[in-house]
Amino acid sequence: MASSSSPILLTSNPNLISSNHKKPYKTLTLKRIQIPNFNTQFNKNSSLISFQLSRRKGVIVSASLGETEKEEKKNEFPAAAATSVVGEDSAFFDLGEQKIISWVYFTGILGVVLFALDVIWIDSTNGFGLGKAFVDSVSKVSESHEIVMLILIFIFAAVHSGLASLRESGEKLIGERAFRVLFAGISLPLAVSTVVYFINHRYDGMQLWQLQTLPGLHQLVWISNFVSFFFLYPSTFNLLEVAAVDKPKLHLWETGIMRITRHPQMVGQVMWCLAHTIWIGNSVAVATSIGLIGHHLFGVWNGDRRLSSRYGEAFDIVKSRTSVVPFAAIIDGRQKLPKDYYKEFIRLPYLTITGLTLGAYFAHPLMQAASFRLHW
Repeated sequence: MASSSSPILLTSNPNLISSNHKKPYKTLTLKRIQIPNFNTQFNKNSSLISFQLSRRKGVIVSASLGETEKEEKKNEFPAAAATSVVGEDSAFFDLGEQKIISWVYFTGILGVVLFALDVIWIDSTNGFGLGKAFVDSVSKVSESHEIVMLILIFIFAAVHSGLASLRESGEKLIGERAFRVLFAGISLPLAVSTVVYFINHRYDGMQLWQLQTLPGLHQLVWISNFVSFFFLYPSTFNLLEVAAVDKPKLHLWETGIMRITRHPQMVGQVMWCLAHTIWIGNSVAVATSIGLIGHHLFGVWNGDRRLSSRYGEAFDIVKSRTSVVPFAAIIDGRQKLPKDYYKEFIRLPYLTITGLTLGAYFAHPLMQAASFRLHW
Protein backbone atom coordinates (compact mmCIF):
# COMPACT_ATOMS: atom_id res chain seq x y z
CA MET A 1 0.00 0.00 0.00
CA ALA A 2 1.58 3.25 -1.05
CA SER A 3 2.01 6.11 1.33
CA SER A 4 -0.06 9.20 0.58
CA SER A 5 3.11 11.25 0.24
CA SER A 6 4.95 8.74 -1.92
CA PRO A 7 6.40 10.12 -5.17
CA ILE A 8 4.86 8.81 -8.38
CA LEU A 9 7.12 8.13 -11.34
CA LEU A 10 6.15 9.82 -14.58
CA THR A 11 7.75 8.85 -17.86
CA SER A 12 7.13 9.15 -21.55
CA ASN A 13 5.99 5.55 -21.25
CA PRO A 14 2.72 5.53 -19.25
CA ASN A 15 3.34 1.92 -18.21
CA LEU A 16 6.29 2.81 -15.94
CA ILE A 17 4.94 3.37 -12.47
CA SER A 18 7.04 3.64 -9.32
CA SER A 19 6.03 3.36 -5.69
CA ASN A 20 9.10 4.52 -3.78
CA HIS A 21 8.42 5.32 -0.16
CA LYS A 22 11.54 7.36 0.48
CA LYS A 23 12.51 10.86 -0.61
CA PRO A 24 16.29 10.78 -0.91
CA TYR A 25 16.45 13.77 -3.25
CA LYS A 26 15.57 17.43 -3.11
CA THR A 27 12.22 18.54 -4.48
CA LEU A 28 11.01 21.65 -6.26
CA THR A 29 7.86 23.47 -5.24
CA LEU A 30 5.94 24.94 -8.16
CA LYS A 31 2.55 26.55 -8.32
CA ARG A 32 1.79 25.34 -11.80
CA ILE A 33 3.53 22.99 -14.17
CA GLN A 34 2.63 21.75 -17.62
CA ILE A 35 4.20 18.62 -19.04
CA PRO A 36 3.12 17.44 -22.48
CA ASN A 37 2.74 13.76 -23.33
CA PHE A 38 3.03 12.49 -19.77
CA ASN A 39 0.60 10.24 -17.91
CA THR A 40 0.06 11.60 -14.40
CA GLN A 41 -1.51 9.75 -11.51
CA PHE A 42 -2.65 11.83 -8.53
CA ASN A 43 -3.27 10.66 -5.01
CA LYS A 44 -6.64 12.10 -4.05
CA ASN A 45 -5.97 11.60 -0.35
CA SER A 46 -2.94 13.90 -0.30
CA SER A 47 -3.03 17.68 -0.06
CA LEU A 48 0.44 17.79 -1.59
CA ILE A 49 0.86 16.14 -4.98
CA SER A 50 4.38 14.83 -5.52
CA PHE A 51 5.81 13.33 -8.62
CA GLN A 52 9.05 12.48 -10.37
CA LEU A 53 9.99 12.80 -14.00
CA SER A 54 12.22 10.02 -15.23
CA ARG A 55 14.57 10.23 -18.22
CA ARG A 56 16.35 7.29 -19.76
CA LYS A 57 19.71 9.10 -19.39
CA GLY A 58 19.45 8.95 -15.60
CA VAL A 59 18.56 12.61 -15.06
CA ILE A 60 15.43 12.98 -12.95
CA VAL A 61 13.61 16.15 -12.08
CA SER A 62 11.61 15.95 -8.87
CA ALA A 63 8.83 18.44 -8.19
CA SER A 64 5.92 19.19 -5.88
CA LEU A 65 2.73 21.11 -6.51
CA GLY A 66 1.99 23.38 -3.52
CA GLU A 67 0.51 26.73 -2.71
CA THR A 68 3.76 28.70 -2.93
CA GLU A 69 6.12 29.20 -5.85
CA LYS A 70 9.87 28.74 -5.55
CA GLU A 71 12.80 28.86 -7.90
CA GLU A 72 13.03 25.85 -10.21
CA LYS A 73 16.03 23.61 -9.69
CA LYS A 74 17.32 20.45 -11.34
CA ASN A 75 19.08 17.56 -9.67
CA GLU A 76 21.01 14.81 -11.35
CA PHE A 77 20.68 11.51 -9.53
CA PRO A 78 23.57 9.09 -9.02
CA ALA A 79 23.95 6.16 -11.37
CA ALA A 80 22.19 3.90 -8.85
CA ALA A 81 18.91 5.62 -9.74
CA ALA A 82 18.94 3.81 -13.06
CA THR A 83 18.24 0.58 -11.17
CA SER A 84 15.70 2.03 -8.73
CA VAL A 85 12.49 0.15 -8.09
CA VAL A 86 9.85 0.63 -10.80
CA GLY A 87 7.39 -1.86 -9.31
CA GLU A 88 5.53 -1.57 -6.03
CA ASP A 89 6.97 -1.91 -2.55
CA SER A 90 5.41 -5.17 -1.40
CA ALA A 91 4.03 -5.56 2.12
CA PHE A 92 4.33 -1.83 2.81
CA PHE A 93 1.78 -0.97 5.49
CA ASP A 94 1.25 2.44 7.07
CA LEU A 95 -0.95 2.12 10.12
CA GLY A 96 -1.58 5.85 10.08
CA GLU A 97 -3.30 5.60 6.70
CA GLN A 98 -5.78 2.97 7.84
CA LYS A 99 -9.43 3.89 8.30
CA ILE A 100 -11.41 2.13 11.01
CA ILE A 101 -14.53 2.14 8.84
CA SER A 102 -12.69 0.21 6.11
CA TRP A 103 -11.81 -2.59 8.51
CA VAL A 104 -15.37 -2.58 9.85
CA TYR A 105 -16.54 -3.14 6.28
CA PHE A 106 -13.92 -5.86 5.85
CA THR A 107 -15.09 -7.69 8.98
CA GLY A 108 -18.71 -7.46 7.88
CA ILE A 109 -17.96 -8.69 4.36
CA LEU A 110 -15.86 -11.57 5.71
CA GLY A 111 -18.70 -12.61 8.00
CA VAL A 112 -21.25 -12.51 5.17
CA VAL A 113 -18.98 -14.51 2.86
CA LEU A 114 -18.34 -17.23 5.45
CA PHE A 115 -22.05 -17.43 6.31
CA ALA A 116 -23.03 -17.71 2.64
CA LEU A 117 -20.31 -20.32 2.05
CA ASP A 118 -21.66 -22.41 4.92
CA VAL A 119 -25.32 -22.16 3.93
CA ILE A 120 -24.93 -22.57 0.18
CA TRP A 121 -21.94 -24.89 -0.11
CA ILE A 122 -21.04 -26.65 3.15
CA ASP A 123 -24.10 -27.30 5.32
CA SER A 124 -26.22 -30.04 3.76
CA THR A 125 -28.47 -30.37 6.83
CA ASN A 126 -29.87 -26.86 7.25
CA GLY A 127 -28.56 -25.33 4.04
CA PHE A 128 -28.31 -26.17 0.36
CA GLY A 129 -25.15 -28.27 0.73
CA LEU A 130 -24.13 -27.90 -2.91
CA GLY A 131 -20.55 -28.84 -2.05
CA LYS A 132 -21.42 -32.44 -1.26
CA ALA A 133 -23.46 -32.75 -4.43
CA PHE A 134 -20.53 -31.36 -6.42
CA VAL A 135 -17.97 -33.74 -4.88
CA ASP A 136 -20.34 -36.71 -5.22
CA SER A 137 -20.87 -35.98 -8.91
CA VAL A 138 -17.12 -35.82 -9.53
CA SER A 139 -16.57 -39.01 -7.50
CA LYS A 140 -18.92 -40.89 -9.83
CA VAL A 141 -16.44 -40.43 -12.66
CA SER A 142 -14.00 -42.88 -11.11
CA GLU A 143 -13.51 -44.99 -8.00
CA SER A 144 -9.87 -43.87 -7.92
CA HIS A 145 -9.23 -41.17 -5.34
CA GLU A 146 -6.22 -40.09 -7.36
CA ILE A 147 -8.30 -39.41 -10.46
CA VAL A 148 -11.04 -37.64 -8.48
CA MET A 149 -8.37 -35.49 -6.81
CA LEU A 150 -6.90 -34.54 -10.17
CA ILE A 151 -10.35 -33.71 -11.58
CA LEU A 152 -11.15 -31.46 -8.63
CA ILE A 153 -7.84 -29.65 -9.02
CA PHE A 154 -8.37 -29.31 -12.79
CA ILE A 155 -11.84 -27.80 -12.31
CA PHE A 156 -10.55 -25.31 -9.75
CA ALA A 157 -7.51 -24.46 -11.88
CA ALA A 158 -9.60 -23.95 -15.03
CA VAL A 159 -12.02 -21.62 -13.25
CA HIS A 160 -9.37 -19.77 -11.24
CA SER A 161 -6.90 -19.22 -14.11
CA GLY A 162 -9.69 -18.69 -16.61
CA LEU A 163 -11.25 -15.89 -14.60
CA ALA A 164 -7.81 -14.40 -13.95
CA SER A 165 -7.19 -14.31 -17.70
CA LEU A 166 -10.52 -12.57 -18.22
CA ARG A 167 -9.88 -10.04 -15.47
CA GLU A 168 -8.99 -7.06 -17.65
CA SER A 169 -12.01 -7.38 -19.90
CA GLY A 170 -14.25 -8.39 -17.00
CA GLU A 171 -13.31 -5.35 -14.94
CA LYS A 172 -14.04 -3.08 -17.88
CA LEU A 173 -17.44 -4.70 -18.25
CA ILE A 174 -18.69 -4.85 -14.64
CA GLY A 175 -16.05 -2.96 -12.61
CA GLU A 176 -13.13 -4.02 -10.41
CA ARG A 177 -15.12 -4.70 -7.26
CA ALA A 178 -17.90 -6.63 -8.94
CA PHE A 179 -15.41 -8.79 -10.81
CA ARG A 180 -13.52 -9.52 -7.56
CA VAL A 181 -16.78 -10.65 -5.94
CA LEU A 182 -17.53 -12.88 -8.94
CA PHE A 183 -13.99 -14.28 -8.91
CA ALA A 184 -14.03 -15.08 -5.20
CA GLY A 185 -17.63 -16.30 -5.22
CA ILE A 186 -16.79 -19.02 -7.74
CA SER A 187 -13.20 -19.86 -6.78
CA LEU A 188 -13.61 -20.11 -3.00
CA PRO A 189 -16.19 -22.94 -2.90
CA LEU A 190 -14.18 -24.98 -5.42
CA ALA A 191 -11.02 -24.47 -3.35
CA VAL A 192 -12.80 -25.59 -0.18
CA SER A 193 -14.06 -28.76 -1.89
CA THR A 194 -10.59 -29.60 -3.16
CA VAL A 195 -8.93 -29.05 0.23
CA VAL A 196 -11.59 -31.02 2.13
CA TYR A 197 -11.40 -33.95 -0.28
CA PHE A 198 -7.61 -34.06 0.09
CA ILE A 199 -7.80 -34.01 3.90
CA ASN A 200 -10.39 -36.79 3.96
CA HIS A 201 -8.63 -39.06 1.44
CA ARG A 202 -4.95 -38.24 1.89
CA TYR A 203 -4.23 -41.72 3.32
CA ASP A 204 -6.48 -43.70 0.97
CA GLY A 205 -3.99 -44.19 -1.83
CA MET A 206 -1.35 -46.84 -2.45
CA GLN A 207 1.56 -46.51 -0.04
CA LEU A 208 4.73 -45.90 -2.04
CA TRP A 209 7.20 -45.23 0.79
CA GLN A 210 7.19 -44.82 4.55
CA LEU A 211 9.68 -42.28 5.88
CA GLN A 212 7.88 -40.79 8.88
CA THR A 213 10.12 -42.60 11.35
CA LEU A 214 13.33 -41.10 9.94
CA PRO A 215 15.09 -38.87 12.50
CA GLY A 216 14.68 -35.19 11.75
CA LEU A 217 12.17 -35.68 8.93
CA HIS A 218 9.26 -34.22 10.87
CA GLN A 219 11.29 -31.11 11.70
CA LEU A 220 12.38 -30.74 8.07
CA VAL A 221 8.81 -31.07 6.80
CA TRP A 222 7.54 -28.63 9.43
CA ILE A 223 10.14 -25.99 8.54
CA SER A 224 9.49 -26.44 4.81
CA ASN A 225 5.76 -25.96 5.29
CA PHE A 226 6.30 -22.94 7.53
CA VAL A 227 8.60 -21.21 5.04
CA SER A 228 6.32 -22.08 2.11
CA PHE A 229 3.59 -19.79 3.44
CA PHE A 230 5.88 -16.77 3.19
CA PHE A 231 6.03 -17.53 -0.53
CA LEU A 232 2.41 -18.61 -0.95
CA TYR A 233 0.61 -15.44 0.03
CA PRO A 234 2.37 -12.30 -1.25
CA SER A 235 -0.71 -11.28 -3.22
CA THR A 236 -2.84 -10.93 -0.08
CA PHE A 237 -0.82 -8.12 1.48
CA ASN A 238 -3.76 -5.76 1.06
CA LEU A 239 -6.69 -7.61 2.59
CA LEU A 240 -8.96 -4.67 1.87
CA GLU A 241 -8.49 -5.29 -1.85
CA VAL A 242 -9.12 -9.01 -1.41
CA ALA A 243 -12.49 -8.19 0.13
CA ALA A 244 -13.10 -5.46 -2.49
CA VAL A 245 -13.34 -2.77 0.21
CA ASP A 246 -10.51 -1.04 -1.65
CA LYS A 247 -10.60 -1.15 -5.42
CA PRO A 248 -8.70 -4.33 -6.47
CA LYS A 249 -5.59 -3.81 -8.60
CA LEU A 250 -3.21 -5.98 -10.59
CA HIS A 251 0.01 -5.23 -8.73
CA LEU A 252 3.55 -5.24 -10.03
CA TRP A 253 5.42 -6.08 -6.83
CA GLU A 254 9.20 -5.82 -6.83
CA THR A 255 10.55 -5.80 -3.28
CA GLY A 256 10.59 -8.25 -0.39
CA ILE A 257 10.01 -11.84 -1.41
CA MET A 258 9.89 -10.78 -5.08
CA ARG A 259 13.63 -10.19 -5.06
CA ILE A 260 14.08 -13.89 -4.34
CA THR A 261 11.60 -15.13 -6.93
CA ARG A 262 9.18 -13.36 -9.25
CA HIS A 263 6.59 -16.11 -8.68
CA PRO A 264 6.62 -16.82 -4.95
CA GLN A 265 3.21 -18.48 -4.96
CA MET A 266 4.50 -21.17 -7.32
CA VAL A 267 7.62 -21.68 -5.21
CA GLY A 268 5.58 -21.90 -2.02
CA GLN A 269 3.19 -24.41 -3.58
CA VAL A 270 6.08 -26.60 -4.73
CA MET A 271 7.59 -26.51 -1.24
CA TRP A 272 4.24 -27.40 0.35
CA CYS A 273 3.61 -30.23 -2.09
CA LEU A 274 7.07 -31.76 -1.73
CA ALA A 275 6.89 -31.61 2.06
CA HIS A 276 3.46 -33.27 2.23
CA THR A 277 4.28 -35.85 -0.42
CA ILE A 278 7.48 -36.91 1.33
CA TRP A 279 5.64 -37.16 4.65
CA ILE A 280 2.50 -39.00 3.44
CA GLY A 281 4.26 -41.05 0.78
CA ASN A 282 1.28 -42.42 -1.15
CA SER A 283 -0.33 -42.14 -4.57
CA VAL A 284 -3.00 -39.61 -3.52
CA ALA A 285 -0.31 -37.23 -2.29
CA VAL A 286 1.65 -37.69 -5.52
CA ALA A 287 -1.43 -37.04 -7.66
CA THR A 288 -2.30 -33.95 -5.62
CA SER A 289 1.21 -32.57 -5.98
CA ILE A 290 1.24 -33.18 -9.74
CA GLY A 291 -2.05 -31.33 -10.14
CA LEU A 292 -1.18 -28.37 -7.93
CA ILE A 293 2.34 -27.90 -9.24
CA GLY A 294 1.11 -28.16 -12.83
CA HIS A 295 -1.49 -25.48 -12.14
CA HIS A 296 1.08 -23.12 -10.64
CA LEU A 297 3.59 -23.68 -13.42
CA PHE A 298 0.88 -22.57 -15.83
CA GLY A 299 0.33 -19.60 -13.53
CA VAL A 300 3.97 -18.57 -14.05
CA TRP A 301 3.41 -18.18 -17.78
CA ASN A 302 -0.06 -16.71 -17.42
CA GLY A 303 0.99 -14.28 -14.70
CA ASP A 304 3.92 -12.96 -16.72
CA ARG A 305 1.68 -12.59 -19.76
CA ARG A 306 -0.91 -10.57 -17.83
CA LEU A 307 1.66 -8.33 -16.16
CA SER A 308 3.39 -7.72 -19.49
CA SER A 309 0.08 -6.75 -21.05
CA ARG A 310 -0.77 -4.41 -18.17
CA TYR A 311 2.61 -2.78 -17.42
CA GLY A 312 4.62 -3.21 -20.62
CA GLU A 313 8.15 -1.84 -20.31
CA ALA A 314 7.92 -1.59 -16.51
CA PHE A 315 7.36 -5.35 -16.31
CA ASP A 316 10.21 -5.97 -18.74
CA ILE A 317 12.52 -4.11 -16.34
CA VAL A 318 11.27 -6.08 -13.34
CA LYS A 319 11.55 -9.34 -15.27
CA SER A 320 15.13 -8.57 -16.31
CA ARG A 321 16.30 -8.30 -12.71
CA THR A 322 14.20 -11.03 -11.11
CA SER A 323 13.95 -14.77 -11.67
CA VAL A 324 11.41 -17.57 -11.49
CA VAL A 325 13.94 -19.93 -9.91
CA PRO A 326 14.57 -18.77 -6.32
CA PHE A 327 17.80 -16.79 -5.80
CA ALA A 328 18.89 -17.21 -9.44
CA ALA A 329 18.82 -13.48 -10.21
CA ILE A 330 20.67 -12.73 -6.97
CA ILE A 331 23.38 -15.29 -7.71
CA ASP A 332 24.01 -14.13 -11.27
CA GLY A 333 24.07 -10.46 -10.22
CA ARG A 334 20.89 -9.21 -11.91
CA GLN A 335 19.25 -8.53 -8.54
CA LYS A 336 21.12 -6.17 -6.24
CA LEU A 337 19.91 -6.54 -2.66
CA PRO A 338 19.87 -3.36 -0.55
CA LYS A 339 22.09 -3.36 2.52
CA ASP A 340 19.01 -3.19 4.75
CA TYR A 341 17.12 -5.85 2.77
CA TYR A 342 15.94 -7.55 5.96
CA LYS A 343 13.77 -4.50 6.71
CA GLU A 344 11.54 -5.39 3.76
CA PHE A 345 10.36 -8.37 5.82
CA ILE A 346 9.95 -6.65 9.19
CA ARG A 347 6.47 -5.51 8.27
CA LEU A 348 2.99 -6.21 9.59
CA PRO A 349 1.82 -8.43 6.68
CA TYR A 350 4.77 -10.80 7.16
CA LEU A 351 4.18 -10.87 10.91
CA THR A 352 0.52 -11.64 10.22
CA ILE A 353 1.49 -14.52 7.94
CA THR A 354 3.74 -15.86 10.72
CA GLY A 355 0.88 -15.82 13.21
CA LEU A 356 -1.64 -17.36 10.84
CA THR A 357 0.78 -20.09 9.77
CA LEU A 358 1.49 -21.08 13.35
CA GLY A 359 -2.23 -20.95 14.09
CA ALA A 360 -3.02 -23.19 11.14
CA TYR A 361 -0.44 -25.74 12.31
CA PHE A 362 -1.94 -26.00 15.78
CA ALA A 363 -5.45 -26.03 14.29
CA HIS A 364 -4.73 -29.09 12.12
CA PRO A 365 -6.79 -31.43 14.36
CA LEU A 366 -9.76 -29.06 14.15
CA MET A 367 -9.45 -28.81 10.38
CA GLN A 368 -9.28 -32.59 10.01
CA ALA A 369 -12.30 -33.13 12.29
CA ALA A 370 -14.35 -30.52 10.44
CA SER A 371 -13.46 -32.05 7.05
CA PHE A 372 -14.32 -35.57 8.22
CA ARG A 373 -17.80 -34.48 9.36
CA LEU A 374 -18.59 -33.35 5.80
CA HIS A 375 -18.13 -36.88 4.38
CA TRP A 376 -16.92 -35.54 1.04
